[in-house]
Amino acid sequence: MQQASKEPSREAVIAAARVIMAAAKNCALVTLDGSGAPQARMMDPFPPENDLTVWMATSPDTRKAVEIEADARVALVYFDAGDPGYATLIGTARLVDDLAERRARWKEEWEPYYPGGPEGDSYRLIEVVARRLEVVSLAHDIAADPLAWQPAIVELDD
Repeated sequence: MQQASKEPSREAVIAAARVIMAAAKNCALVTLDGSGAPQARMMDPFPPENDLTVWMATSPDTRKAVEIEADARVALVYFDAGDPGYATLIGTARLVDDLAERRARWKEEWEPYYPGGPEGDSYRLIEVVARRLEVVSLAHDIAADPLAWQPAIVELDD
C-alpha cells in the first residue's frame, strides 16, 4: 500500500511556483467579459516580485484593458511542459499609466507593438496582485497524485 506524501510547506509551494513561472516564460491572462465569461490570452509577463505580484504590458484600447477596468478579478496560468506542472495566480488587476513605472517596466523587443516606447500613448501596464496560488508540480512532488490532480493551495493575503 502506497503512503500518502507529506503536504508541502508554504515555502516549498511558492518556490515550485517560481521555478514553473521562470520555465514557462509566458502565461495566460484570464479576465471576465461583460457577461461573466472567462477570456484568455497569452502574455509576456515580467518575472514575479517577491510577493508574487506580476506586471505585464497592454494597450489601453485592448479587450483585456476594458475587461480589467470593468472587473478586476483575474487569473494567470503558467505551464511548464518539462515539469509537467502549472502555477495559477488568482487575484486582482489594475491598469497603470504612471510614466516612471512604464519606463521601469519596458522591454526593447516590444517597440513594434507599442510605438513611442514606454512614453507612447499605446503603452500601459497591468499589475496583478495575487491573493491565491495553486500549484501542481510532478518535479517537486506537489499535488502529484495522478488520480486527483488537486493543486496545493497557498493563500497569499494572509
